[in-house]
Amino acid sequence: MAGHSHWKQIKTQKGAADKKRGQVFSKLLAAISVAARSEPNPQFNIRLRAAILKAKENHVPQESIERATSRVLGQNENAEELTIEAYGPGGSALIIEAITSSSNRTMNELKQILKDHDAKLAPPGSVRWAFDPPQGEFFDWRPKFPQTLDSLTKEKNGVLIAELKNQTDVQNVYTNIK
Repeated sequence: MAGHSHWKQIKTQKGAADKKRGQVFSKLLAAISVAARSEPNPQFNIRLRAAILKAKENHVPQESIERATSRVLGQNENAEELTIEAYGPGGSALIIEAITSSSNRTMNELKQILKDHDAKLAPPGSVRWAFDPPQGEFFDWRPKFPQTLDSLTKEKNGVLIAELKNQTDVQNVYTNIK
């Protein structure tokens, strides 16, 4: 009867859920740290306020949020924001936003993921024209020219986007697919 313990099943399920929740927490806290750089007061920083709201929606403890905000005041963290442009399967445009402490490592990981899914990195500015930049209270890239793709190519793009989002440094992935 080895391996059939009720406790073992609970431990395995809880461990997987905790790992997933920890990844979400670290992404949200990194976004808070980067947003707090310009102004650590959420009353005057819309981007920080939005990041804190999103963290609270995902049940991030208030103590962790405060620690991420105050971390910027001491300048202990050397995280930087990256906006990467790429072309996915079928020529779909991708904008990948990441927060990382090692841009070389992140770029190499993203290049490998793109290569594995028949996508390629694009030079800066070659994809942004297809999107309206983030502005005001909206912090997401909106496609100017939505692209229609066949179902197989859409599926390939979906797998690529899912793998990119699973990468720990990636915050958001935007595409121009309808």
